[in-house]
Amino acid sequence: MPGFFRRMTKSFFIVVNITAAILFLLGCYGYLFDPKIFWPIGFLTLTAFYFLLILVAFIIFWLFIKPKRALISAVAILLAFKPISNIVSFHLSNPFTKEKPANALRILTWNVAQFNVMEEKKHPDIKSRMLSTINEYQPDIACFQEMVAEDSTVKDHGHMDEFLQQLDFKNYFYSYNSKEDFWGYAHFGIIIFSKYPIINKQTVSFYPNDYNSIFQYVDVVKEEDTIRVFNVHLQSLRFSKENLKYIEKPTVEDENKALKESKNIIAKFKKGFLKRQVQADRIRAEIEKSPYPVIVTGDFNDVPNSYAYHTIGNNMNNAFVEKGSGLGRTFSGISPVLRIDNIFVDTKMDVLQFNLVKKKLSDHFPIMADVAMPKK
Repeated sequence: MPGFFRRMTKSFFIVVNITAAILFLLGCYGYLFDPKIFWPIGFLTLTAFYFLLILVAFIIFWLFIKPKRALISAVAILLAFKPISNIVSFHLSNPFTKEKPANALRILTWNVAQFNVMEEKKHPDIKSRMLSTINEYQPDIACFQEMVAEDSTVKDHGHMDEFLQQLDFKNYFYSYNSKEDFWGYAHFGIIIFSKYPIINKQTVSFYPNDYNSIFQYVDVVKEEDTIRVFNVHLQSLRFSKENLKYIEKPTVEDENKALKESKNIIAKFKKGFLKRQVQADRIRAEIEKSPYPVIVTGDFNDVPNSYAYHTIGNNMNNAFVEKGSGLGRTFSGISPVLRIDNIFVDTKMDVLQFNLVKKKLSDHFPIMADVAMPKK
């Protein structure tokens, strides 16, 4: 009888190990699945890193019990080496230098969360601290998502001239959906600031009445070079405070309420997966049309092994993957491994250095990269 239980226990662990390996591989290669055909794969893309930890734990476990069985996890990890390198960067890079290399272009992207205008009473200095952080690094181009500013001086939530003056930019392009105005006069949208001339600009809104379904691009001239810079804000999940509270600490005290909350959260995930697929395809089409080298920045609201990430970043270099290190978490809530903000660079340009500023001034951390201008 003891031998029977021993065999059953080993079989159980083998089955669990193989199952974890399969789910891990599906999560890593989830970007190969079109969300229109099978949207639930998106859940596995969100959990790939955690399955990686499980597989590493199994390797350690089997090395003490039956070393050959450690190959189950080891083979799965080797098969997913490329996707893993997009999730975890292994570079031992030099510290980021605030002084730009010669002829470099410094580009910054940040979801500024309306510069926390809704929290002004609690944190009256938050906006000035955010602007000071930006000025500290002196980007040549700054792309913001969830921007709020008005076109007049009627109110004091960020007149555009004020931003231009405080951030020392000469040019900008502001895109917004009129249905998302704040207080009836302040626009909610995305913006590109540039120290260099903007010779062309375009806005694309997927759903005019929907939240943050918008992207823009500008053509910027630096000396003899012209580059096209995209600023994107893909569909968010729009979790309510109740949703987030339930995710962080699920409760079953009221089964009906728990079931309703679970269905609501799943529905929001589904909506996000499907809408980002449409948005990513459209952005990719616009990238392909560009007559100039391209840089894509913004809040993707999706992880590095997702359909949206790979569709938009196809045949481009991700600044974090090229020069970053660790997990590169850019979103401060829900999970410690969410890197959902990105800078993709045309292969005609070199990423010189990357920086993630870990200052919790928004629910996102700002990221920036220095890139060399297009190779002649």
